[in-house]
Amino acid sequence: MIGVRVVQKVSSTRGFAKVAPYVIPALDRAVHRLTRGKVLLSAQMLPGVVLTATGARSGLPRRTPLACMPEEGGGSWILVGSNFGRTGHPAWTTNLLAHPDAEINWKGEDIPVTARLLTGEERAAAWKAVLAFWPPYATYQARVEREIRLFRIVRRP
Repeated sequence: MIGVRVVQKVSSTRGFAKVAPYVIPALDRAVHRLTRGKVLLSAQMLPGVVLTATGARSGLPRRTPLACMPEEGGGSWILVGSNFGRTGHPAWTTNLLAHPDAEINWKGEDIPVTARLLTGEERAAAWKAVLAFWPPYATYQARVEREIRLFRIVRRP
């Protein structure tokens, strides 16, 4: 699909990394709110969730629209802390490390989840799957010295 390749190429640029963190989440939050959780603009190219996690320092709920990789079976997702290839870890990853119980809005449904940071072989296998799913993540990783955090989030009963 030519549109996907164009978006992948654009999303791998440094210019995109500078602008996107300010524009895309704001647009996603606004459209998601206006459509009562039915539409997430960024999810038109990649599946997406709106993560509501407890702030690590503030203790307040923090809503963040994120691309995700749904896993087979429908009960878990991989979240990638790429931060658009910028140097620091995104704040939502710190929030999940401090407070792993969170909530996602997935296709208009609010789902309680628990997050777990992936490490070792489990992370390596997930990273391989993530790169097959969205190759620009490799460009993001090449730009930064930090290891991009991967989380598996699973439905809570």
